[in-house]
Amino acid sequence: MKQIITGLVLFITLFGFSQEEDEAQLLAAKKANNFVYEGNDLAESEDFVAAEMAYRKAISEQETSVAGAYNLANAYIKTENFDEALFRLEQAAKKATSKDEKHRAFHNIGNVLMQNEKCKEAVEAYKSALRNDPSDDETRYNLAVAKVCAEEQKDQNQDQNDENQDDQENQDDQENQENEDNKDQEGENEDENQDQEEGEDENEDKQDGEDEEDDEGKPEDDKNEQGKDQEEDQAKPQPQPGQLSPQQIKSLLEAMDNQEQEVQEKINAEKQKGVKIKSEKDW
Repeated sequence: MKQIITGLVLFITLFGFSQEEDEAQLLAAKKANNFVYEGNDLAESEDFVAAEMAYRKAISEQETSVAGAYNLANAYIKTENFDEALFRLEQAAKKATSKDEKHRAFHNIGNVLMQNEKCKEAVEAYKSALRNDPSDDETRYNLAVAKVCAEEQKDQNQDQNDENQDDQENQDDQENQENEDNKDQEGENEDENQDQEEGEDENEDKQDGEDEEDDEGKPEDDKNEQGKDQEEDQAKPQPQPGQLSPQQIKSLLEAMDNQEQEVQEKINAEKQKGVKIKSEKDW
């Protein structure tokens, strides 16, 4: 990018007053102009701090002093205080009453905006300057430079927006893929749980089947033996009410024999030990 032509110009605006104007206002205008002259001399000697103070005094004496605001802005430009410079130049543009004053203010506003890399805004400022002085080739040249700069910034911003959009789309795709993976994993887990539950159900059914087979599906031999026992029981004489059956009598006699044998064995054992036994029966 070519260097911008600054075209900073110091000027003094004198205001004409009618004879009817108040002498206080005339005196304030003269004091303001004197401070502007003082500031200009200090600026030429590059004492911009002192020049700034002089221009501020000029504005203090006469708030409508275009020269004070404009030249104060130029002092800020020299010290690269562009924010303050832009503020004072905008003041000067608003207070200006002639096309020449407006042209100078807008021209330098464009220069400050270009320093701040605000090319699009600078284009508008240079256009305003040319509206007040279409013959200024310097302003026309700066306008052309600002347009090129604004177009380059537009392309850069578009590229940045496209890059940001691509990054966002990639991020969205990644999130969608992660969501799909999570859904697939959840589906696999559900299938595994379902298979496990089905396996448990099959085991329970199998166990139930085995239990039923134990209870109801006994071997045929067992069934035959049970049937024979039942037939034998049915073939045996049934005892009459109040009487013992032959089987009961047989069982009772066998129990008595067994107990008598146990007593006899106990007596014999005691004899072998040589101790006196009891004659009473334990039972």
